[in-house]
Amino acid sequence: MSEQKHQPFIDHLIELRDRILRTLLVVVVIFLCMVPFASEIYDFVADPLQNRLAEGAGMIATEVTSPFFTPFKTTFILAFFLGIPYVLYQAWAFIAPGLYQNEKRLAVPVLVSSVVLFYSGMAFAYYVVFPILFDFFVSSAHADIQVLPDISSYLDLVLKLFFAFGFAFEIPIATVLLIWSGVVDADSLAEKRPYVIVGCFLLGMLLTPPDVISQSLLAVPMWLLFELGIVIGRWIKRKPAEEEADG
Repeated sequence: MSEQKHQPFIDHLIELRDRILRTLLVVVVIFLCMVPFASEIYDFVADPLQNRLAEGAGMIATEVTSPFFTPFKTTFILAFFLGIPYVLYQAWAFIAPGLYQNEKRLAVPVLVSSVVLFYSGMAFAYYVVFPILFDFFVSSAHADIQVLPDISSYLDLVLKLFFAFGFAFEIPIATVLLIWSGVVDADSLAEKRPYVIVGCFLLGMLLTPPDVISQSLLAVPMWLLFELGIVIGRWIKRKPAEEEADG
């Protein structure tokens, strides 16, 4: 009896290991395909700041290995970002057998929306936040100070902001799942709006550089996405009720 109980658990572990290995393999393959373009990829990531530096100025490397490793690090992380749909697919394939039919119907739109929202958060950071943020940082420098950012430090800041905005844009998904699962209802969440707004600004303070502009650029979209999640959650809850009434 004990062996019968342990066998399915071992099978699940083996399946989980295989799916993790497949995910890593896909990320590595994407990385190897992009390695020849590592310098161009880093140039693209650096453009929002590079274009705002003084004419003739550029970035510097304070470590001997930075010029070599920083573009490869950028490329590998981008490969992971591009592999996120496959990562989520493997997660879905692993948990799908244990879901009910109505849960499966919701899971697919949630996974697709999660990918779209994560990429949207990164795009918002790159095309909206970075220009405003770096304009502010560069223009606020004293006239006697030449702004020469370190390439490794810049990459760390950019990745932090990419992850912050990517995960912040997942707020509607979390809100909808809380409402759909019955943990909370939309009205009670709406009543907690003042606390949510304060929490958004606190998270903005923790996840972004210590300036009001970047904090607000993260906090305000988080709050608006929370409101969007409430609207969608109400619609999802109302739809089964209407179908039951029609029946």
